[in-house]
Amino acid sequence: MAKAASQNPPKPPPRDWADTTEQQVLDAALTIAPREGWTTRLATMAGKACGLSPGETELLLPQGPADLAALLSRRHDARTLEALSAVDPGALKIRERIARAVEARLTAAIADEAAVRRWTGFLALPPHMALGARLAWESADVLWRWAGDTATDENHYSKRVLLAGILTGALAIRLSSGREAALAFTDRRIANVMAFETWKRTTKFRPSQFMDAAAAALGRMRYGR
Repeated sequence: MAKAASQNPPKPPPRDWADTTEQQVLDAALTIAPREGWTTRLATMAGKACGLSPGETELLLPQGPADLAALLSRRHDARTLEALSAVDPGALKIRERIARAVEARLTAAIADEAAVRRWTGFLALPPHMALGARLAWESADVLWRWAGDTATDENHYSKRVLLAGILTGALAIRLSSGREAALAFTDRRIANVMAFETWKRTTKFRPSQFMDAAAAALGRMRYGR
């Protein structure tokens, strides 16, 4: 009996294939988004432009435009760190570090302005607001870590929530009113945050204490004790 030919399974693609292809599809999406919008169709069209079938695009980006939105945000985070690599955060005051970081993040985003306008509209829709908040948190975390933040207590979270709000508002103002208005907004908000941090230190305020007190007050109102 003839010996059956061995069936060698196909070799899997290189580990970095998906990462490389995702970036190629994102590049294509950035050229299409200004006219198409940030949609499921955008993901399909961008995949096709890179030689992928609809099924291959879905396999690569199962969440379609949401996956592209996350890829763009993380690309801008990476470009921000690259731009900040020549800056020594230790030579700056904390408010200067954050101002510099926010400015660099805005510059990274505005390099893709036409697509970012459609991206922000996509993330503003109710089904995608949670994704937008998560991406803003990620960006804030990246910037705080660059600034040297090592907090592991409640401040770790409060700092990121506050900076995420600054990033979101500053980008909206940058798109609508220009660079100077966005930087002025950033400076005002940072001043407010620094005043809040000073107040917390002088009063020994802790968010958990506030929440405990609020819960106790609600319990008394509900149960009368």
